[in-house]
Amino acid sequence: MSLFGKGNDLNRQFIARPDQAKGDILYKWPDLTIRKFTQVTVEPDETALFIKEGKVAGTLPQGRSTLDGALIPFLGDIVDWASGGNMYRAELYFVGTREFVNLPFGGPIDNIEDPETGLAVGLRVFGEYALAVSDPATLILTLVGTRQASNDLVTDWAREQILKVLRTGVVRKLTAEKWPVLGIAGRTADIESSLLADVQAALSPYGVKITRLGNFTISLAPEDEQTLKGLRKDSAYTRLAGGFREYGVGAALKGIGEGAAAGGGNGTAALGVGMGLGGIVAGIGMAPPGGAPGAGGGAGYQPAPTGGAGPAAGAGGVVCTNCHAANAPGAKFCSSCGTAIAVPKVVHCTQCGTAGVAGSKFCANCGTALGS
Repeated sequence: MSLFGKGNDLNRQFIARPDQAKGDILYKWPDLTIRKFTQVTVEPDETALFIKEGKVAGTLPQGRSTLDGALIPFLGDIVDWASGGNMYRAELYFVGTREFVNLPFGGPIDNIEDPETGLAVGLRVFGEYALAVSDPATLILTLVGTRQASNDLVTDWAREQILKVLRTGVVRKLTAEKWPVLGIAGRTADIESSLLADVQAALSPYGVKITRLGNFTISLAPEDEQTLKGLRKDSAYTRLAGGFREYGVGAALKGIGEGAAAGGGNGTAALGVGMGLGGIVAGIGMAPPGGAPGAGGGAGYQPAPTGGAGPAAGAGGVVCTNCHAANAPGAKFCSSCGTAIAVPKVVHCTQCGTAGVAGSKFCANCGTALGS
């Protein structure tokens, strides 16, 4: 921005940072040649520097200064003699010295191993930082150089340095402290305070310092967070149930019950599956040696007889004369040894007509003596 006066002020130029650039960290005046006796205004929260051939020629004080070698001695080093000594030739930079706040940063940190579960998960970090220029000359000479000066040049570079430090520092901190990744947000304050010094060490050689970190958040990638939450829930329920098998059966029964309550599927089939699973639960620890099938009430289970003489016990049963095994009524051969079973002769009571086995002496119904 340049303004020219009238009359005796025709040879004077006025230089100041334009309004649209007042929020920038640094601003470079577009002209390399500046007229002698130009008035330069430097705001209280900035510094103005002349740079010539990669070196700082001099710094202007805050306020309004008239470019005159008699008043400012270093201007003699940047006189453009081709103009007859009426011009100065150098780069003029305005560098803000106040604190620049609410600058965002964020991105992935790294994939690390969760100390609690052993799973590899991805971490991300987001937040804001505040930046201040501690050495304007160092910033221009080491970072800006011959590149086009812009606000993004400084803020983007500072953001990259912050993320670089966080990638190494956070991983080192988590590894050393053995912090579980799930719930790491609760340790944000500890991480922020321990890493701020590392960030300062990375930026200090460039004349920049980070005054604070704000809204600092470390989070998991969504899919990794869901995985860890599911694993932690399964682990907790397994401990409560007494084992993973018991938890699995309980979860299956719960799912069947919820499905039946919602009216889905076949209720009878669901009941059958539920009873089968219940049998498994009831039979835990009851399997015979060798893990015989059917232990605990499973498929193929045959309960031991509780009384009688086996499957043929009951009224009308026939006892084998050879091995004395009980057989079903009407059996023609013994189910144990294969011996033919003789059919007993039948006699009838002369009093009531009740049938009886030959050789019986009295009627089983009325007690009348039976003849031979």
